[in-house]
Amino acid sequence: MKKILLSALALVAISGVLMAQKKSKKQTKNLPQATAATETEIKWRSIGEVQQLMKKEPRKVYVDVYTSWCGWCKVMDKKTFTNPQVIKYINKNFYAVKFDAEQTDSVHFMGSHYGMEGGTNQFAIQLLRGQMSYPTTVVMEENFQNPQIIPGYQDVKAIEPILIYLGENHFKKTPWEEFEKSYKRSW
Repeated sequence: MKKILLSALALVAISGVLMAQKKSKKQTKNLPQATAATETEIKWRSIGEVQQLMKKEPRKVYVDVYTSWCGWCKVMDKKTFTNPQVIKYINKNFYAVKFDAEQTDSVHFMGSHYGMEGGTNQFAIQLLRGQMSYPTTVVMEENFQNPQIIPGYQDVKAIEPILIYLGENHFKKTPWEEFEKSYKRSW
């Protein structure tokens, strides 16, 4: 009789633990998977998505203008945009857009329509002011104004002060050369 009673108690205890684990998994299932501490990639969005998000929560916009054939664009994707500090900073402070300058899909931006012309999307031409080189980073303020165009490959060491300078509005009070000389890298 004692063996049956002990077996029944053990069964109840084990099933209680299993039920608690199942309930815990169910509760965490609906939580966002990527939190600030565990983000593993940049949240790239389309320019259309960013225009919608901007209505709810204005942020600066980080645009990576690239092409599929650009070797340095691929290196930047592999080395710079996979760095945990870069990912965390961009996701926290910017809406990030990855824009293929040769995409054939039309783009609607700020009431204008941009299509293809001569193998290049007109939005890329407008964004880069006709100075076509890849990769090129463009950072815009919350109202899509004051675009800062930064051509060329940016490794982690180079991108850190750029992100801080533009993301934290140092550009409004300090010239870039002065900021760059005094900036202490931490990534």
